[in-house]
Formats: sequence, C-alpha cells, structure tokens
Amino acid sequence: ATLAIMADCERALGRPERAIDLAKDPAAKDLSQEDEIELRIVAAGARRDMGQLDAAVVALQGPDLDPGQRNPYSARLFYAYADNLAAAGRIEDAVKWFLNAAEADDEGETDAAERAFELTQEETAQQ
Repeated sequence: ATLAIMADCERALGRPERAIDLAKDPAAKDLSQEDEIELRIVAAGARRDMGQLDAAVVALQGPDLDPGQRNPYSARLFYAYADNLAAAGRIEDAVKWFLNAAEADDEGETDAAERAFELTQEETAQQ
C-alpha cells in the first residue's frame, strides 16, 4: 500500500498524529510526484482533524501549488488547499483557489465551482 493510503487509514482510525508521522517518513522522498501530493493532502487533513488549521494550509504549499501548472493532480491539490483555506476562515482566498481548481479540473472530478459559488453567497449574506 502507498504511504498516502496508509496515512489516510490512520486518519480514518482517529489517529491523525500517526498520519503526520507517515508523511514525514524518509520513504516519502522516493514517492512519485502524484503520490507525494496525495500524502500532503492527507497530512493536511490530519492537521485539520487536530484543529491545526493554519498548519493544514501551510502543509499544502509548495512549488506545485501554482495556478499556471496543469498536472494530473493540480485540481485535487488546488481543491484541498481551497478547502483548508475555507476551514481556516480565509474565505476570499478559498474562493480564488476553488476557482483555480475548477479551471484545472478538466475531468469534472471536483465540485470546485459550486464550492466557490456557495462561499461567495455565504460571504454576501454575512455583509
């Protein structure tokens, strides 16, 4: 099993600390780019489970978090980043990244556009 799947299982079992430990495993350096991104997404989720919202956002930052890039994982990475920004209360940034995710999502595998729209509606309602 890949490290990302193992880490996700630890998260599902209510052990986010173990998921984060797996993400720091030296073997993570040998992963393919796509598997490394998956592992970062899981680790960010684990940090969020622990209430570390800012750390979850930071865990996803890197050179591949670039709206100009189009990789097979770009839509998922941008979406996860947006989702964690929203959880951290950074709504304006979250909307921007959900829109980046929607643009990168050629396969339509995320609901990024809908999430951006919902957040915009919520923000408007609160003003």
